[in-house]
Amino acid sequence: MNIENLIAQNLLQIKAIKLSPQNPFTWASGMRSPIYCDNRITLSYPTVRNIIKKSLGTLSKSFGNIDIVAGVATAGIAHGALLADELDLPFCYVRSAPKGHGRQNQIEGEIAANSKILVVEELMSTGGSALEEVEILRAEGHEILGVMAIFDYGFEKAKENFRNSQCKYLSLSNYSALIQEARTSDYISEDQSVTLAQWNCDPQNWYQNNF
Repeated sequence: MNIENLIAQNLLQIKAIKLSPQNPFTWASGMRSPIYCDNRITLSYPTVRNIIKKSLGTLSKSFGNIDIVAGVATAGIAHGALLADELDLPFCYVRSAPKGHGRQNQIEGEIAANSKILVVEELMSTGGSALEEVEILRAEGHEILGVMAIFDYGFEKAKENFRNSQCKYLSLSNYSALIQEARTSDYISEDQSVTLAQWNCDPQNWYQNNF
């Protein structure tokens, strides 16, 4: 089994990803969706956590020589730290806004000047949070090698955003592998897989068009 399918299988098994085409979830953005993903749950399962850590380490080789790993706050912090440990590299993370007290840091951790940084995100939807971090680090004079995530919804909006930012990104698993594994395990029916494909093609309008 390839890594994309293995990760998808594990995420389904531990319920880090849940699929509910008939009773959609409501995301924080207010969008209604037949899928909910929370990869922080993987931290509670050592076997899955170690598979992800090793797989991130392997995939990170696609980005060349890395000086430091940066996690996207908050969900990407733990997995970014796991990767930094796997690679024996320094780690940092970037807040969405500077702290309101103390030193008012936005970047937590020590970064040498002109560092080559790999950014780690837990989940890729539109890429907005990760790209905000990319731009903050670029503004400090660092080179961003790219962004790496555990799971990617495969939205065209994300692809467009990363193209516009001229930033490479890769993920361990993706929506296509997830649906394949869900069908193989009979987690979903053929009809439900069609519904899930429709959502992925037009997530913004899917709920209004089907409910």
